[in-house]
Amino acid sequence: MRYAYIALAVVLTAAVLLFKFQNLQTVTVSLLTMSLTLPVSVFTLLVYILGMVTGGALMGFFRNVYQGATQSRR
Repeated sequence: MRYAYIALAVVLTAAVLLFKFQNLQTVTVSLLTMSLTLPVSVFTLLVYILGMVTGGALMGFFRNVYQGATQSRR
């Protein structure tokens, strides 16, 4: 089983590196007066991480609101 995990890690690492080297073009993102120019692969990684953080926080918030609304008060 250990070799299967090692193989999976190697395949995922190869896929990430392939994505990185095939997406070296730059993209510029603007918001109001700010702008940021990054390679597409770095931008994709940042959006993915930001989505994980905000999605987890949003789900935790809704879970707390739901639990607070359904608890009986004494």
